[in-house]
Amino acid sequence: MAAESERVDRSSHSMDKSITLPPNEIFRNLENAKRFAIDIGGSLTKLAYYSTVQHKVAKVRSFDHTAKDTEDDPLYEISMQEEILARLHFIKFENAYIETCLDFIKDHLVNTDTKVIKATGGGAHKFKDLIEKKLKLRVDKEDEMTCLIKGCNFVLRNIPHEAFVYVKHADSEFRFQNTHPDIFPYLLINIGSGVSIIKVESEDTFERVGGSSIGGGTFWGLGALLTKTKRFDELLQLASKGQHTSVDMLVKDIYGGSYVSLGLTGDLIASSFGKSATADKEFSKEDMAKSLLHMISNDIGQLACLYARLHNLTRVYFGGFFIRGHPVTMHTITYSINFFTKASPPMYLLNKHFFLNLDPNQYSWGENYAGSSGLMSTSPDLNPMQRARSGTFDMLEMDRLERQLVNLPLLQDPSSYIPDTVDLSEDALAREYWLYCFEEALDGVVKRAVASQPDLPEAAERAEKFRHKYLHKLQTLRHQPFAYGSLTVRSLLDTREHCLNEFNFPDPYSKIKQRENDMALKYFQKAVKSLEELSWEQRQFALVRGLLAGNVFDWGAKAVSENLCVVLASNSSPALNDVTNNELQILTERIAAMDPVIQSAVKEDRLTLVQSGSSSPCLDLSRLDKVLAGVVRERHTDLVIIEGMGRAIHTNYYALLSCESLKMAVIKNSWLADRLGGKLFSVVFKYEVPLDKKPTTLDHVPVTPS
Repeated sequence: MAAESERVDRSSHSMDKSITLPPNEIFRNLENAKRFAIDIGGSLTKLAYYSTVQHKVAKVRSFDHTAKDTEDDPLYEISMQEEILARLHFIKFENAYIETCLDFIKDHLVNTDTKVIKATGGGAHKFKDLIEKKLKLRVDKEDEMTCLIKGCNFVLRNIPHEAFVYVKHADSEFRFQNTHPDIFPYLLINIGSGVSIIKVESEDTFERVGGSSIGGGTFWGLGALLTKTKRFDELLQLASKGQHTSVDMLVKDIYGGSYVSLGLTGDLIASSFGKSATADKEFSKEDMAKSLLHMISNDIGQLACLYARLHNLTRVYFGGFFIRGHPVTMHTITYSINFFTKASPPMYLLNKHFFLNLDPNQYSWGENYAGSSGLMSTSPDLNPMQRARSGTFDMLEMDRLERQLVNLPLLQDPSSYIPDTVDLSEDALAREYWLYCFEEALDGVVKRAVASQPDLPEAAERAEKFRHKYLHKLQTLRHQPFAYGSLTVRSLLDTREHCLNEFNFPDPYSKIKQRENDMALKYFQKAVKSLEELSWEQRQFALVRGLLAGNVFDWGAKAVSENLCVVLASNSSPALNDVTNNELQILTERIAAMDPVIQSAVKEDRLTLVQSGSSSPCLDLSRLDKVLAGVVRERHTDLVIIEGMGRAIHTNYYALLSCESLKMAVIKNSWLADRLGGKLFSVVFKYEVPLDKKPTTLDHVPVTPS
């Protein structure tokens, strides 16, 4: 290993030129890093740090309308304010780059007060002196297995599509799985230099039940001896091009075909590298790498089956640097498990990161798509534009959310709930259309962003940076639909919002919403009066038309309003022109001042405004504000109304609830209308009653995500 250190020292200057480490791309916000942790394995280094990010938010504040006639004054004022956001950064890179990266970190550390860096992994001892010398931080060792399990629990809880199943030759080879609300128990097969097999029963209860010395280090070491290739990713590339049958001895090579009585097909490997002992020829590097990869992957797959059966576990996760999202590796492990058992297919972890010693249950976290590199293919043919970086650095960013998110208590089966109606990674036609649609809409979004900040001359420059970043994300998804997990309309919208926030455009539609709310308020009393003049049946149609048009909920009829208890759930943060909870609070206060029915309902808590916990035009019912979930439970809600194309069509169209539900939307997209068998501006009005319940009367507690 001393020779390796000498090689790094001698080549450090040239290495600086061969890899690019811009702070806005890899070690982002390093100047505001507060806590550090590092995991140094035999092959890869994983660095994590906690930073605070200063970003702009759009705040609304009600004017004082009591002192004078304010008929022409706006309902509220909008101001841009600075807020501090907590963010976790995870970066993975090969150990060969550790000195270059430490130099880079040292040069960019500015505002950190920390004197300690938490360290784990076998390399923590080896590189201890180097880390302390470079960063001037004391290395404090942590238990490796504890960090590993806490990290896995953290990502399984906070990244909805963290785990995926790999299905070779399917329309979508990466099938992302919804994480069960109760993530325990599970078996973790961690494949680093060797293999550790851990049974995890709870947040703090786990046990290493087995392992093997034959792992990723074996593949790398033997591969280097066989092919003279020193880079791990290059070995994987060789394996992806090889034919293992020229090196491996198959069942048919011994028996002339299948061994039917034993259930062995002719193409099954009987002996890895079996032909190399007798064949009088040279084998290609590609074929030897492929044979080696099959041999090790098959061995690990069989071990996993045996331990899962021994401990009666059906959830098996594979993680570690050996996987790397590599199709051949995952296919071989999957094939091996399918061969030895009929249990559930193995699941692979998109991100496996150690933990930063934060309380995992105190906050909810969400991935920041603007700063995450995603799952990049190791094949140069799939995405050549990503190849230069993806083989060297992987990044994940997680933002701490203001509110804790939980399941909607009314989901029939939270474990089978899938928010999104269409998985674009599986539907090629839908994927091509929506990627084109979002790309075509980009000019309009850029113009809207600039127009929202007319007094800031640098807004145009920031908007162009947003355009470049989001377009790059869309182009990546064209090549690799699985790059950031499950690809849906919701994820495309969320990624766009994250990129807008990245360049300080927190609410491009704020002025439009303000103007429309002001106008709607002026017509409120006239609208209520006209509703009171209608018959009961006519009122119901007017209610539906008004709701679909985005108008105020009908409180015009006293007989109805007095028997209703309504919870209005709206976005916690801006997304497109959707109303936020803050805006809705101000709007409701003004309406209550004008209308005694509304005033009474607010005062008696029959009209309650609650944040949904969402900052998206869509809605994930498995990640709702904890307060909202509590209100739903306490008030025995028996009707949920979901309104809008994003919340009721793109998401939740097939959601099954334990109470009555009403999903309403106007289809404002011609392609989607055609896909659903309707016409542009058709209305979806989907009323559903659980099979075990009968329709009830007007004694409802509607929850309306606005």
